[in-house]
Amino acid sequence: MQGIEKEFFIDTKIGKLLIGISQNKIARISFNQPNNSLKGIKPKVVTNLENQLLEYFNGHRKTFQLEYSLIGTDFQKEVWQKLLEIPYGKTISYGKLAAQLGDVKKIRAVANAVGKNPIPIVIPCHRVVGMHGNLTGYIGGLANKKFLIELESNRQLGLF
Repeated sequence: MQGIEKEFFIDTKIGKLLIGISQNKIARISFNQPNNSLKGIKPKVVTNLENQLLEYFNGHRKTFQLEYSLIGTDFQKEVWQKLLEIPYGKTISYGKLAAQLGDVKKIRAVANAVGKNPIPIVIPCHRVVGMHGNLTGYIGGLANKKFLIELESNRQLGLF
């Protein structure tokens, strides 16, 4: 992976995640990883992420306080920053997100940027849904997207 210096696996309620770090910051979270283990002591930033994810999955955390490094275009970073503004427990449509970014006609570009989010869950791309609240693509799979939305919304889908 571009810019990734080290990788570590962590176990979560939605499976094993591969965590990539760059310059001692979180740079990548990848889903559906095989049951491999990487040798080495986890740096503090990975242990911190692991603890915060545990709190999140147990319903005790709504936002993450982590140092992360985003690798992407300026437009992608703008979209990812906008994702951080979606409140916990709420969802937004791709069209409304595109409108908030200034041009509803850029819906496909916005959807593409959302799909390239390098640190899902921390940057909550799972909160972006189809026009009528339907669940659409997610890098971690639709079952995980549904799980995350239900976890946050207490089993109620609400559009932001």
